[in-house]
Amino acid sequence: MPTRLTPYLSFNGNTREAFQFYETALKGKIDVMMTYDEMPASEADATCAGGPMPSGSGIMHACLSLPDGALLMAGDTPPGLTHKAVEGVMMALQLDDAEQARQAFAALAEGGQVTMPLAPTFWARVFGMVTDRFGVSWGISGEPTPMA
Repeated sequence: MPTRLTPYLSFNGNTREAFQFYETALKGKIDVMMTYDEMPASEADATCAGGPMPSGSGIMHACLSLPDGALLMAGDTPPGLTHKAVEGVMMALQLDDAEQARQAFAALAEGGQVTMPLAPTFWARVFGMVTDRFGVSWGISGEPTPMA
């Protein structure tokens, strides 16, 4: 069975906004955007961290399909739990085409902070790093080159 590693991000009540942004920026498709109120009844009766399951319009689970079949998932931190920003992690996005990488980089940089401008590297025609407006760090490679 193949192994797949799928990032699952946590947001502080703005998963819907973030995923609508990622859907456009990464040319993906939102497959699921489920609120706490939309959870199946059996799950809603369960507990969360020793307390009642959250309810409301916060996003319990979101899933974005990317053009190559990769998935990005996320949800809002449940009410009553402390949200902690992602640290020490970078989303590595590899695109086959340098122009696609430039477009994704520019889109993710809107309202964010470029930490390393796009430039040639020994592993790709272009590579750059950006932290988007939601605090998620991205490393974007375009058009890989063979490494010796």
